[in-house]
Amino acid sequence: MNIALILSGGAGLRLKSDVPKQYLEVGGKPLIAYCLETLSRHPMIDGLQIVADPAWRESIWEWLKDADPEEKFRGFSAPGANRQLSIWNGLEDIRSYADDQGYVFVHDAARPLLTEQQITDCLREVLGHDGLMPVLPMKDTVYTSRDGRKVTSLLDRSTVYAGQAPEVFQIGRYHEAIKKLLPDRILTINGSTEPAILDGMDIVMIPGDEGNFKITTGADLERFRKMVEEPGNR
Repeated sequence: MNIALILSGGAGLRLKSDVPKQYLEVGGKPLIAYCLETLSRHPMIDGLQIVADPAWRESIWEWLKDADPEEKFRGFSAPGANRQLSIWNGLEDIRSYADDQGYVFVHDAARPLLTEQQITDCLREVLGHDGLMPVLPMKDTVYTSRDGRKVTSLLDRSTVYAGQAPEVFQIGRYHEAIKKLLPDRILTINGSTEPAILDGMDIVMIPGDEGNFKITTGADLERFRKMVEEPGNR
């Protein structure tokens, strides 16, 4: 069983909007609706679990009428103090109806350009592994600095990758890895794959999709708006 866990609990403060970025309307529908529809229509996705603040759940219910044509929505989960606690809450709820041998497909509601092909690639390539992460190669030279002012060393960029959502994990194994970080260390976790690496999980990499960018800044939002409203910009 493959369950998509959509993270939609963030406040989107960098956009300086009263409405969290994932609920801003572009092309006649909220950002979250784009990935929900793609996931709902995909034959390898069996269910949708959404992390969302209670204040937005009634609106999401309304959007799901169009965004979830296959009626795969299974429930809401409470947002946590950080991204990883939100994932933990979602995983706890998912385990009430999905087998530990299944997979959780972790995706951001603010990444509207998820493609059917990327979903397929993720769910096919993760088989036989504890998890999977799409990655992008580093195009620029990468340096380290101990004080943030002077260059300390040069990294071999051929061995350095940028992780990207969506990430996929075996439900039971990932739950076990996150549980070991409770209650305090989990607050220091930034990336979804970090608990898996810390616990020695077998995580395979596949090529990421540069088009699957996250809406974080006003420039990102404007870029996406042009793609939707002016198809020639795709």
